[in-house]
Amino acid sequence: MAISVRVEYAHQRKMRNRNTARYRAAHWPIWIWVFFLAPGPLTFSLFDRGGSASNWIWLGIVVILTGIAALFGQLPGAEPAPYILRFTEDRPNPRYRRICYTFAWNALLNFALLNLAGLAWAAATGQWRMKQIYAHGYTPLLIVILLLGAFGILPRVRRSTQGEGWERRYFYGAVWAVTAAQTLLLILWKTLPKTHAADIAKLVIYCVVLIVMGALAACGVLPRTRPILPGELMVAD
Repeated sequence: MAISVRVEYAHQRKMRNRNTARYRAAHWPIWIWVFFLAPGPLTFSLFDRGGSASNWIWLGIVVILTGIAALFGQLPGAEPAPYILRFTEDRPNPRYRRICYTFAWNALLNFALLNLAGLAWAAATGQWRMKQIYAHGYTPLLIVILLLGAFGILPRVRRSTQGEGWERRYFYGAVWAVTAAQTLLLILWKTLPKTHAADIAKLVIYCVVLIVMGALAACGVLPRTRPILPGELMVAD
């Protein structure tokens, strides 16, 4: 059965020569969140016990450093002007983009996989071991993701921006799927009773949301998940 994928054409996209101050400022909180999540066990303590002084100190450091980077146009979306304009142009991918998107992939994949492992363990054994899973699993996964980023294997982290028209859809597809699944999981965690049946339900619903949102992204239904086919010009957000 053929699957229809919605596409966009580069020459049909609205061009802009500059990024407005509002547009640049709107991207700053995104990168604050990405780097704030980087120390996984510290983030886990925030959701587990409500946080501590360490969380506030780390947040302050992240706000200051990302604010400086945004001011000098060294955060994706916070540049004075779009960096990527031509879809097929083989331009070097700036170091700041590669670093930022590597940590963004970590924020997406690491937490999603560890939560999936925790749900699967609880559904199989009836016991929750999330703290132990984060303590032993977060750092190895972080190292793997950072290495994948360093070698330019992850989408949007490659040495060239030539494949941006396709790579962006993989990134935003992951954003949609993981964000929806994680948000719903948090709601279920707060509302469902602490029973084994509820644990199984959480696992099933979490997986279903990931699959459904991933399928919608693959078909280009969700915003920014359509492949951009070659044309004259493009602006990649």
